[in-house]
Parts: sequence; C-alpha cells; structure tokens
Amino acid sequence: MKIRSLKLVNFRNYKQVELKFNDNLNIIYGNNGCGKTNVVESIYALSLTKSFRTNEDKNLIKKGELSTKIEGEILSNTENNYQVIISKEGKKVKIDDDYISKISDYIANIKVIVLEPDAQTIFNDTPASRRKLLNIEISQLEKDYLIYLNNYNKILKQRNFYLKELFINGNASLDYLNILTTKLIESGKKISDYRLNFIDKINEYINNYYQNIFSYGNLKVKYISEFKNKSEEDILKMFNKNYQKEVNLGKSYFGIHHDDIEFILDNKNIREWGSNGQQKNAIFAFKLAELDLFYQKNGLYPILILDDLFSAIDNEKIKNIIKLLNENVQTFITTTDLERIPENLINHASLYEVKDEMIVEDYCGRK
Repeated sequence: MKIRSLKLVNFRNYKQVELKFNDNLNIIYGNNGCGKTNVVESIYALSLTKSFRTNEDKNLIKKGELSTKIEGEILSNTENNYQVIISKEGKKVKIDDDYISKISDYIANIKVIVLEPDAQTIFNDTPASRRKLLNIEISQLEKDYLIYLNNYNKILKQRNFYLKELFINGNASLDYLNILTTKLIESGKKISDYRLNFIDKINEYINNYYQNIFSYGNLKVKYISEFKNKSEEDILKMFNKNYQKEVNLGKSYFGIHHDDIEFILDNKNIREWGSNGQQKNAIFAFKLAELDLFYQKNGLYPILILDDLFSAIDNEKIKNIIKLLNENVQTFITTTDLERIPENLINHASLYEVKDEMIVEDYCGRK
C-alpha cells in the first residue's frame, strides 16, 4: 500500500500543500515546531479520519478557517482518490467521486502504522487507552469490527440507563434488561474474539522484533477479558449471578469495556517491572509486528510512519530498527537531525525540508 500524492487545504499550519511521495522511503526534516509531524498526521487522518495526537478534530483546522481537506492518491490493489473533509459541523469522507455515508465503511481502506517517541506512555495510562490501541489497529484489519464496537457501546449505554431505572423502580420489568443483556453479550463476544485473535497473531511476531531491537528478553502480549474463552451461555450465567450487584451500582459490571492488555517480558508485567527503555522497545516491537500481521491478512504492507523517533532512542537502537525496515513498506521518517539517519538511507529517499510553513522537496536525496 502506497500514498502517491497528498493535498492539504487549511490543515494545521498549512494553507495549501501538494506533495508527491517516493514509494519506498520519505524523510521529512526541519526544526522543532515547523510542521513536520503535521504532514504525517495528515496521512494518518486520511486513513482513520482522526489524529494520533489529539482527540479534537477541530484542532486539525488551520486557525481562522472553517474547514480542512485532506486528499490523497492511494495505491493498493487499485489506485483511488481518498478525501477527508473536517469542519466544525462534523466530517465527510469520499472515495473517488462517491461520498461514503458511514465512516466505518471508509476506515480500513488505507492501512497505516505509527511509531512515535511517546508511545510507551500507554503503559502508565488507563486500560481505556490500551483498548483504544486495540480498537484502532483491529478496525484497520476487520471491516465489521467497528460495527460491532459501535453497536456494543450503544447497547451498553441503554443497559446502564435501565439498570439505574431498576434501582429506582424495583417493580420495573426484567424482560427489557434480559434483551439488552443478550444483545450486549452477542456483540461483546464478537469483539472479544477479534481482540483475542489479533493478540494471538501479534505474539507470532513480536518477540523476534523485540530481540532484534534489544538483543535479549522474551516478550509476549496477554489479553485480559471477562469474555475471553467463554461461551455466551457462561457469560449470561455470570451476568445473572451478579444481577443485584449491577442494579446497586447502576452500571454493567462485566463486559469488554473492562478489557486490557499486558506486555509480559521474561514472565513479568513490563508496566510494573520494566524500565523506560524496555517499555519503549516493547511498543516498538508491537507496532513492527503489525507490519507482518497486516501483510498476512491483506497481502499488502501498511504505510509506516516513524515520527521523530530518532530523537528518543540511542544510535545503536536506531541501527537495529533501520535493519528491520522492509523496502516493500512505504516509510515516512520525520527528524530534526539528518545526521542521525544512516547515509545509505538518505541516498535512497525522497527528502522534504519544512521551513516557514513551506515544504520543499530535495531531489538530491533521491537515487
């Protein structure tokens, strides 16, 4: 999968930009704060209709403007034009000449993986952030995943509301609660199965990448879920047994909205026992493992973004990660320091200098 060209209108600090990209390696360089990350952020937003840096879509719109448009020519099995238009009223997506009514039908067409310096903060964050990681990655692999997830969240909201109603009115009918419980289990079990399968596949690759980066250690990911490896009948019994507890709490006590993942290094939870470096390398290995998983699933590698990665790791780790880069993967690197990138990579890359809200392609870097 490749992005051949990119057009930005009123995106972040850019009024209007048009770029063409190398199918293999693209290096975007410049001083801090000049807008390097904004370029790769727009590629991510073209894929997933959202940023990897902010939860507020309005932050992507250039100050003083009403909307932003991201447009790209994407080569996968076919070549198509993709557009994401974000305004303060919402967002619209388009493939070629057709507007797509459901975002879930748009996502998963463009696959992208991001490695960033702060990626290891996920270990100290809440389980919700780790579920978000799963949701983003699996939604690119499984088109129905977002449908099940959206349905689950809708039912969960309805069920929680009715549990509060039962607490207030003890004579309210249980029939509606039973219907909601059954629907919640059906959607939740689908999501749990997707997540378990994803983690199982990641574990086929992650340890090899971790050892290639860090030289030693055994790493795996553990999926934690109340629905994991349980039948729908067993899950229903669990809900029924704890009915009164849920009514007293006024919320659903069980479900995939409590799921979590743990990174286990040499039989220890890396979140509790791992160093900052080990955590960072673990999430890097996780992301690199996804490259193989995506290829196994679709026969195409995703677009890989390495955002300011080389400012956060030492030269030895840089060399190890560079060795792992697959020339069949279209890769974007942002950096403030070209000297930290091996010369042989620069000689085979397209270089883009970002300065004064302008992007200039340096053809001298392409061989």
